[in-house]
Amino acid sequence: MLKKVFGSAVFGVDATTITVEVNVDTGIGYHLVGLPDNAIKESNYRIAAALQNNGYKIPGKKIIINMSPADLRKEGSAYDLTLAIGILTASKQIQAEYLEDYLIMGELSLDGSLQPIKGALPIAIKAREEGFKYFILPNQNAKEAAIVNELKVYGVDNIKQVIDYFDKGEQLEQTIINTREEFYKNLEFPEFDFADVKGQEGIKRCMEIAAAGGHNIILIGPPGAGKTMLAKRLPSILPPMTLHEALETTKIHSVVGRVKEHTGLMAQRPFRSPHHTISDVALVGGGAFPQPGEISLSHNGVLFLDELPEFKRSVLEVLRQPLEDREVTISRAKFTVTYPSSFMLVASMNPSPGGYFNDPDAPVTSSPAEMQRYLSKISGPLLDRIDIHIEVTPVPFEKLSEDRRGETSVDIRKRVTAAREIQSKRFEESDNVHYNAQMSSKQIRKYCVLDDPSKQLLKTAMERLNLSARAYDRILKVARTIADLEGVESISGTHISEAIQYRSLDREGWLG
Repeated sequence: MLKKVFGSAVFGVDATTITVEVNVDTGIGYHLVGLPDNAIKESNYRIAAALQNNGYKIPGKKIIINMSPADLRKEGSAYDLTLAIGILTASKQIQAEYLEDYLIMGELSLDGSLQPIKGALPIAIKAREEGFKYFILPNQNAKEAAIVNELKVYGVDNIKQVIDYFDKGEQLEQTIINTREEFYKNLEFPEFDFADVKGQEGIKRCMEIAAAGGHNIILIGPPGAGKTMLAKRLPSILPPMTLHEALETTKIHSVVGRVKEHTGLMAQRPFRSPHHTISDVALVGGGAFPQPGEISLSHNGVLFLDELPEFKRSVLEVLRQPLEDREVTISRAKFTVTYPSSFMLVASMNPSPGGYFNDPDAPVTSSPAEMQRYLSKISGPLLDRIDIHIEVTPVPFEKLSEDRRGETSVDIRKRVTAAREIQSKRFEESDNVHYNAQMSSKQIRKYCVLDDPSKQLLKTAMERLNLSARAYDRILKVARTIADLEGVESISGTHISEAIQYRSLDREGWLG
C-alpha cells in the first residue's frame, strides 16, 4: 500500500516541501531513496526502537521510501516522525485520514519522545503558503512555529500522542500565541543598560550618534577603558525592531537552531561577538551545506569584533562586500543561497600591541615599527567602511566611585528613534537606503549641503589634520546624523566640528 506524508527541507532561509512516499509490499527489505544523508539513513534504527517501545513495529515486509523531489539533497534527523507515521499508515497499523493537510516534522529518541528541530519558522511559513492546515512538531519548537497565523500548530512530546491523535481521535493541544502582544511585551527591557556605565560621557554621545545614523564605529583605547562594556550596551539604544525585522531575524536564527526553547518572536536586536580565531566561513556563512554565518546572525543588530587587529586578515577582508551590499551570496556548483546581513559593525582595538599608546607611565611601550605593523593589519578599504573612530580613555577614580547613575538606555533610545524617523521620511522613496550611513555620494550632495563658513571649517580641518579624501564623505554623513539628533534641517559648523573629532585613525601619526 502507498501512503504520502509531508515534511520540509530548509535551504538558505527558505523551506521546500518534501513529499515522503512510503510503499509497503510483499518481500523483505528497507530501501530509503531520494538523496538522504547519513542522519536520515540511520533513522530506521531510531524509528524501530521508538515504535517498539510504544507497542508498534516496522513490518517485516519490503518497504520502499522515496523522498521527493528526489534530486534535492535532504539532511538532518528531523524527518524521523514523518517517516514513522508514513510506515505506520502504509502498513495499516494505524488509520490516518486527511494526511495531505498535515506537515509533520520531528526527531525521535529511542523511547519515542521528540527532540527539537531546526528551521521551524521558515517551515511553518512555507506550510501556510502551500495550503497546509496543520503542523505537527516537537513541543520545544511550537511557539516559534505558532508565530505564523492561519496554520494550526500542534506541539507534541511523544510519538504516542501523534499515533493516538490519528488512530483514536484523541485531541492535541493547539499552540496559540498573540504575536504582537508577545513582541511588544519584551521590547522595553534591555539586558544591559547605559545607566551602568560610569563617566565616558563623550563615548556615550558617540554611541548615540552611531545608533541614530546606523554608522559603523571603532573604539580605540587601552585595556580596561570600557570598550567591551560600551559595545554590549549599543543594542539597548537602537530603535526597537519592527515586526517585519523581528520576523526576518527570528527566521535566520531558526535555521541555525538558535531560537531559545519555548520562545516565539525575537524582540531584542541580536548582539554577536565572535572570537578572533573565527574562520572566514564561520563569519560570512557557507560550508559544504551552507549555513548562515555570524554576520547573518547579527542581521538587524550589532556585530562586535573585539581586538580587531587580532583577527586574520583574510577574515576581515571578506567583510567588505557584505558591509556594502547588506547581504551575502554563497554559490555552489548546484545552487546559490543568499543570506541577509544588514548589521552595525562595532570594533574595538588597543592602540598598540602592548595596549598603551604615547603614555609615558605605561607599563609596556611599543616601538614605532611594532605599532605600524600592528595597525597595518587593518586594511584601508575596511576602515573606509567605518564612519566613526573614537579614542576611549580610562575612567578616573572619582567617576568610578560616584553614586550618581547615568542616563538610561530607554531615554537615549527615544532620541535615537526620533532621529531615525526623520531619516525614514527623508529616504522613503529609496528602497535600499533607510538611514544616513547608507547614503550614496549623490545623496550626500543632496542632503548634506554646507554653508560657506562650514565649508571653510572642513577645508581647514582636512588640511591641518591631514585627513584623507575618504574622511570627507564620512564627516558629512556623521554631521547629517548629529543635525538629525538636534532635529534641525541644515548642517552647521558645530555639527561639522563635532564630526571631525570622530576621525582619529585618519590623522597623521596614527596610520601611515
